Amino acid sequence: MRSYTTQQAARLLGVSPDTVRRWADAERIPTRRDDSGRRLIDGPDLAAYAVTLAHQTDEGGEEPYTSARNAFPGIITAVKLGDVAAQVEIQAGPHRLVSLLTREAVEELGLEVGMEAVARVKSTNVHIDRV
Repeated sequence: MRSYTTQQAARLLGVSPDTVRRWADAERIPTRRDDSGRRLIDGPDLAAYAVTLAHQTDEGGEEPYTSARNAFPGIITAVKLGDVAAQVEIQAGPHRLVSLLTREAVEELGLEVGMEAVARVKSTNVHIDRV
């Protein structure tokens, strides 16, 4: 079974290592110590906690009604407008997502660099690379 350090877990969860340590101290996520005293999180425990985090909504916010379950909240880092099409880039934690959409959609939504946005992905073809 694979285990993760607090630093690795933080990167995967999109938070700081200090946040992971606080969660561990508050017993929100189970940890154990290795022979050298480093705090480790077992893979299945980290996966379960990641799912729990994903199901929590923002304070006062409500989940939109959508069939697209893969949501990546982030900040818009680039908007490139063409005559008909547009490209919007979102940085969501360690993930950079690029969407091609119509210029009209970008203008109707008022999308611009620095705005918060959520990239939603629904695909029939998802590739997974083992790291």
